[in-house]
Amino acid sequence: MTEAAALVAPRVQPGSFRAWVMATRPPTLLAAVVPVAVGTAVAVAEHSLKLGPALAALAGALLLQIGANFANDVFDFEKGADTAERLGPVRAVQAGLLSAGSVRRGMLVVFSLALLVGAYLTSVAGPSIIVIGLASIASAVAYTGGPYPLGYHGLGELFVMLFFGFVAVAGTAFVQVGHVPALAWWAAVPVGSLATAILVVNNLRDIATDRPAGKRTLAVRFGERGAVAEYALCVGCAYVVPLLLWANGTAGAAVLLPFLTFPVAVRLVGAVARERGRALNSLLGRTARLLFVQGVLFAAGIALGDLAPGLA
Repeated sequence: MTEAAALVAPRVQPGSFRAWVMATRPPTLLAAVVPVAVGTAVAVAEHSLKLGPALAALAGALLLQIGANFANDVFDFEKGADTAERLGPVRAVQAGLLSAGSVRRGMLVVFSLALLVGAYLTSVAGPSIIVIGLASIASAVAYTGGPYPLGYHGLGELFVMLFFGFVAVAGTAFVQVGHVPALAWWAAVPVGSLATAILVVNNLRDIATDRPAGKRTLAVRFGERGAVAEYALCVGCAYVVPLLLWANGTAGAAVLLPFLTFPVAVRLVGAVARERGRALNSLLGRTARLLFVQGVLFAAGIALGDLAPGLA
């Protein structure tokens, strides 16, 4: 075991079940749960809830997130972005808890299971699910792997917004409703924005190690002040959209439930503007929790509200 593993995870044995659990990065799985909850809430508002497809969409989202985490663990280590100077939570391959080869095999197993879930959803919703599933897997790998890794060229935020926002929310609604309601596109924005905010905190923390590794994130390109501004923009979008949905009559007043978390969001923006280094790790977790609580309230607000005529 490396020194990093000994310091950060002294009770985790290399190759153990706990090492594999750590490699899945459990806190990040909230980013997979929330879009499915919101997409399902859209289906409820459309009176088209289908429990089987909803649960399958959740399983598929979790498997894709875990597979992406495994891919990032391997490829960031191989590209030199994860070193002994890493400020973030321990990574399994870099810390010597799992070998790169075993995590690669784990990635293949997880993506294969995701394809099985996709086969079921294809039988329910048609062949377009095949395209969505393959594109999601390809993007998960291409985020840090392949000849043009997205995260290394400043495209990470675009990837997260697209797949954790629009694809996940709209896709979940689609497999239940049979089409993508207009509300699903609107609802994807707050979810994708807060998921992107998690990435922004991660990239802000890692500027010092990403730059020498050639990982040209937006935080590296535009600096700390640019990253803080991006974080504030992402968090702000998560509250502007529910307000617009209520103001234009697309959803009822219940859609404003996410504003219960607004004071927390304001404090988080201030903290991200102040803190640097390892202190950002706690803000990473707090942003993930904000995504979860805000997303659950948003889903509840959508499910409880009535769509305005003509906008479904």
